[in-house]
Amino acid sequence: MNKLSMAAAALLMSFNAQAADYVIDTKGGHASINFKIPHLGYSMLLGRFNDFSGNFSYDADNVAAAKIEVSINTTSLDSNHAERDKHLKSGDFIEADKFGSAKFVSSKITDKGDGKLEVVGELTLHGVTKSITIDAVKVGEGDDPWGGYRAGFSGSTVLRLGDYGIPERLGPASTEVVMDLHVEGIRQ
Repeated sequence: MNKLSMAAAALLMSFNAQAADYVIDTKGGHASINFKIPHLGYSMLLGRFNDFSGNFSYDADNVAAAKIEVSINTTSLDSNHAERDKHLKSGDFIEADKFGSAKFVSSKITDKGDGKLEVVGELTLHGVTKSITIDAVKVGEGDDPWGGYRAGFSGSTVLRLGDYGIPERLGPASTEVVMDLHVEGIRQ
């Protein structure tokens, strides 16, 4: 192997060593997908999805190459009230029996500086796929107490229910839902 080939191989190995794949830590409860929406314009309805999974790749030196994929079990919607959950999962809203999953796949991630990221991707919800933008921030990364390595991010986005064919039954003040996302990944 000549010197140029050895240098190229060393460069390639150093690049691959920096890029890492992570699995979102849902088993340890270190990730959440939360939502809030005004209820009739009088209060805020808060909830979460309890069952989801995903993975991401991340390299702090090449953020543009990062990728994220998350799948959500919509039947796991939980607003801390069983009867309301049943109603929100019904045909009046998300039709979880018909559309039992939602999925997000990133298409572009932009480093905005100071740990801020803009994540663009396709969200499929209620049988409709739309491009969304998530304003995100890197919380941190490093060794964990169990011998692994973790990276964490938080983000938020606003979804318009009508864009996904979800009926807007809670009045004009309740046409958008704010999604708050907290992700901690374990490097593989």
